[in-house]
Amino acid sequence: MQKMLIVDHEKCTGCRLCELVCSVYHDGVSNPTRSRIHIVKFYNQGFFFPMVCQQCQDAACMAVCPKDAIYRDEELGRVMINYDLCIGCKMCVAACPFGGMGINKDGAVIKCDLCDGDPQCVRFCDMKAVDYVEASTVNLRKKREAVENLATLMSKMVS
Repeated sequence: MQKMLIVDHEKCTGCRLCELVCSVYHDGVSNPTRSRIHIVKFYNQGFFFPMVCQQCQDAACMAVCPKDAIYRDEELGRVMINYDLCIGCKMCVAACPFGGMGINKDGAVIKCDLCDGDPQCVRFCDMKAVDYVEASTVNLRKKREAVENLATLMSKMVS
């Protein structure tokens, strides 16, 4: 069964722990600029949103790569970078519509690799703003939300 990262921005407090554990896991340093997940902060509105690679089925980053260095790992359903083929052109960074691709301080392109099936951002997020669940569970949640929204709308129309 395919799993995916989901984000609940309403639970995110902007603590940035996910960024720190990601950078430690991947690069051995506690530095948010080396993270594969980034918290977009809107302080005035009290709104924080964890941005991470969506592991798109028809990934724009994969489509624009001139060296086919970006590929899909079917086992985990993730989009990966083969650094032996990557020439560092950064076209993938420009093509990603979600800002899921990044560039580390050494100039290398980086993106979420789901920590080989055990995402550290999920393990350490006390608020559970980031979760790693089966895709069918996400689908069921979305259907429930749609029904709840429809029920709310219908009750407003009746009253």
